[in-house]
Amino acid sequence: MRPSTLRALQRAAQLTRANRLSEAISVAEPVIRTADTEEAAEIRRWLTDHTDDFTGTNTKETD
Repeated sequence: MRPSTLRALQRAAQLTRANRLSEAISVAEPVIRTADTEEAAEIRRWLTDHTDDFTGTNTKETD
């Protein structure tokens, strides 16, 4: 994933946690729309792996 894409996703997560969803979408949407097939797969994995970044909660189980 390009560093600029990662920064955009991280910023979108930060904005979402601050209840600024419209701004988060405006930051993330362009990089998602312009991603090629390979990067789109990386974005999907990152979003799945970093759900907690958007919600501000920790859903990972500990043993």
